[in-house]
Amino acid sequence: MPHVDRSRLMMLMTVAALTLCGGGAYTQDEDQPTNDLPNPYQTTAPWGKLPEGRTWGALNAVAIDNDGESVWVADRCGANPDIPPGASAFQYDSCAGSTMPPVLKFDSSGNLVKSFGAGMFIFPHKIYVDRDGNVWVVDQRSANERELTKFPGEKGKGHIVVKFSPDGKVLLTLGKPGVEGSPPDALTQPTSVVMAPNGDIFVSEGHNQSPQAPPETVSRISRFTKDGKFIKSFGKLGSGPGEFRGPHDLAMDAQGRLFVADRGNMRIQIFDQDGKYLGEWKQFSRPSGIYIRNDMIYVADSESNGVAPHPGWKRGIRIGSLKDGKVLYRIPDPLEMKGTSAAEGVAVDAKGNVYGGEVGPQATDETRQTIGTRVRCGYLVLPVRVHKITSGSDPGFRK
Repeated sequence: MPHVDRSRLMMLMTVAALTLCGGGAYTQDEDQPTNDLPNPYQTTAPWGKLPEGRTWGALNAVAIDNDGESVWVADRCGANPDIPPGASAFQYDSCAGSTMPPVLKFDSSGNLVKSFGAGMFIFPHKIYVDRDGNVWVVDQRSANERELTKFPGEKGKGHIVVKFSPDGKVLLTLGKPGVEGSPPDALTQPTSVVMAPNGDIFVSEGHNQSPQAPPETVSRISRFTKDGKFIKSFGKLGSGPGEFRGPHDLAMDAQGRLFVADRGNMRIQIFDQDGKYLGEWKQFSRPSGIYIRNDMIYVADSESNGVAPHPGWKRGIRIGSLKDGKVLYRIPDPLEMKGTSAAEGVAVDAKGNVYGGEVGPQATDETRQTIGTRVRCGYLVLPVRVHKITSGSDPGFRK
């Protein structure tokens, strides 16, 4: 990620609500940018309360509790450091050396009600809540040379997926801490996790999305039983069907179809649970995060034309129909800056509120649907860490 003014890299927790401001039929071609979509927002503040003395770190790990309203996040232990010019924040915004618990649970009013996981992770990348209410955290990398020099005790962490009880008890660990490798013994740069209806676990591996990545670069999906027994892996580095260039997030619909955010290839790929390729969608831009609720799909693009060229496309969260892939709405990135900005992770509560976890200029935002109330359309960015964007009602979100 290129260096940016750290005053603009303040972590935000944004709350936004969608409605249709006018509009009508929209004809789409998946190869054409889906930018000109309804985007009615109004921002107020604040939302979310951290303990005194703690500030938001970079995060793209955000999930909804099974109560339908509480919010789980895993941030990088408050890390939002000053980055040397030309250096990548990816190598700095970590939990290395921190005693802060990165796993945080908030109620629907933004009150912190639970935290755990201190000293366990280097780079929390994804959080997921399964049907039994257990909380899964993906630790994407191990400590780098700079971090190990400063904190030698951090050796032996990273490259794992940990399953916690709702109270923070470790129930299962996939991968070998601190070791890159292949299942069943180890994982390589795990990025996301999702559970199938039968309890099988799917883990995406490989964060390298560079066009110059060597052919042996790991880019795959690995499947395990509910008890952690390895079943199979599928996929490799590439751009063809069933190939990936950094599978960055996973989601599964009610039919059991697996949706993969193939970020480096600017597409979502769809598979059955045996890894059979079913199709792909490009109309959601460069996907960093995916979330499915009912018959809607929510896709976060945090990198187009910042980290990677994607001519004509703008960032933000695109919201569309799971039935036909039509994109209906877009929550815009208010900055469109170089590097990463806008939401990278995304989750949606039972009322249709959309939460986006941000690793760049903002940390978490919630897009809130206010049923029965109409306010003006627009987007206002406030100079605060936490802000809320609300808008009117849209029957399409009452699901």
